[in-house]
Amino acid sequence: MKQFLIIIFIFSCMLGSSQNEQLADSYFKRGEFEKALISYKKLYEKNQGNYKYLYKLIETHQQLEQYDDAQIILLERISKSNNPSLLVELGYNYQLKGDTEISETYYTDAIIAIDQNPAFTYSVAKRLQDHSLLEKAIIVYKKGMILNPKQNYNVQLARIYGELGNIEEMFSNYIDYIQSKPTFLNNGKRAFSDFISENSDNENNITLRKLLLKKIQAQPDEMWYDMLSWLYIQEKAYNKAFVQEKALYKRNPESLGRITDLALSAVNEKKYETANTIFNYILENSQDIETRLTAHQYRLDIEVKNANKKELKDIQEKYQELFKQYGTYEQTISLQIAYGDFLAFNLHEPKEASNFLKESLELELSLFQEATVKLKLGDILVFQEKFNEALIYYSQIQANLKNSTISQQARYKVAKTSYYKGDFEWAESQLKILKSSTSQLIANDALDLKLLISDNIQEDSLHAALRLYSKADLFAFQNKNEDAISLLDTILKEHKGETIEDQALYMQAKLFEKTKQYEKALVNYEYIIANYRDDILADDAHFYLAQLYQTQLGEPEKAKPLYENIIFNHEDSIYFIEARKRFRMLRGDAIN
Repeated sequence: MKQFLIIIFIFSCMLGSSQNEQLADSYFKRGEFEKALISYKKLYEKNQGNYKYLYKLIETHQQLEQYDDAQIILLERISKSNNPSLLVELGYNYQLKGDTEISETYYTDAIIAIDQNPAFTYSVAKRLQDHSLLEKAIIVYKKGMILNPKQNYNVQLARIYGELGNIEEMFSNYIDYIQSKPTFLNNGKRAFSDFISENSDNENNITLRKLLLKKIQAQPDEMWYDMLSWLYIQEKAYNKAFVQEKALYKRNPESLGRITDLALSAVNEKKYETANTIFNYILENSQDIETRLTAHQYRLDIEVKNANKKELKDIQEKYQELFKQYGTYEQTISLQIAYGDFLAFNLHEPKEASNFLKESLELELSLFQEATVKLKLGDILVFQEKFNEALIYYSQIQANLKNSTISQQARYKVAKTSYYKGDFEWAESQLKILKSSTSQLIANDALDLKLLISDNIQEDSLHAALRLYSKADLFAFQNKNEDAISLLDTILKEHKGETIEDQALYMQAKLFEKTKQYEKALVNYEYIIANYRDDILADDAHFYLAQLYQTQLGEPEKAKPLYENIIFNHEDSIYFIEARKRFRMLRGDAIN
């Protein structure tokens, strides 16, 4: 019982001290330094061994310009302690009084004291850092590592060099730290990412690249190949990253996972030639069936991108050859789904596609595999405008895999299918549920479609414009791009000035881009910007017009003011971060 009461007493004291500290800190942050001083004095009197309270007490006196009071406390503490960080604090107090000669003496004494006791390296350097005496902090950290080689202050040095803008020394110290502690590699990448850009000619990129190449020449360790590959990926130089990844694979040929990830990154950035080269390498070096199937599938996807009718038939034969080689079993289900999609959306043979996938459903599939087949089958039935049958498959997914991401996808497709059918009220009710989806992408898509419906069913009780728009949207889904563009023209003529106009212009602009009619897309985006600058699609129009100028029309200077407009006028836009990055790169900023 007595022991229990002692524990309660200690806990109460700790709680009281913590609350008093919070109160003192709150006063200090609000600039109420007189009140803060009273609180810190009480804390320090009860805990004179606590350096945190000591330094806050000193800082508060300094804020009140009570330098003599601060000096008395420090001198008293120095008389009882050999901690040289106190000398830094005393020196800084003299600096604030304007006596730089004496302050320098104390700084020098603190630095010299490290020779006798290197254990104080961090505390002295940290006080110097806290007072922005960065060059002196560098001296202390370096001295500490010389006196005690087991101590490593490269991270602290790297951060100081970063503050000073000495990027090469910052990179160099991080690299030295990674060499001594390889587990820091990913943290190092995160630190570097704030200082490099996509532009390979950026000075910081060049500096880091030189340092890494020098390391590879002197010490060809795996981590330097890894780091150099990462840098090339940031620059979207996937072919150069591939060279580094091959070097890594040759050293450790157990897995092609990294090389597969690189190929997928190249696909996402539409670097199809490089991606194809990487997938070919995977096929040459992998015996794993799943890895080989993934490579084959993506190679075929790439071939489809720009294929003509004859080439599409050749691709169909390649699919069939793969099924002869690997079979139509559970293991090839992803390839089967891809083939179903290819038949429907590229060869325009939806009946054959749906029959093929219905056969796939006869296999011994997991619930998730079955759901992925049904999701694609539902899409193909929508393509055929067999909406009710598609809804059955989507609803089965929701019932079998409740609360999963694929279930939420299916619910969104139920809403989209109802919208295609013209059942806007039911579609809207489903979309309201999806606004809180755990998948941000689904939630955003659901919100966009809900706003489209709610904005337009209120304006027109017959829903005439919205029905035309949903039909154009269906045409776009069916890859009937010219039919969609033509129907959107009808909307723009017959419903000019109505709420639907900016949506129709935007969808048509995206279709113009898809069909490489870039000048027409430009006209639509410019019209939205000129006439709907305060509406929901303004940031979309700015971003995609900027992207058009930058990537397709070869006029990056015209992209800059568009990205800048997003930065200053659309801070909550989903494009804000990307727009800021692109603007800085086009402006030629040194990233730091």
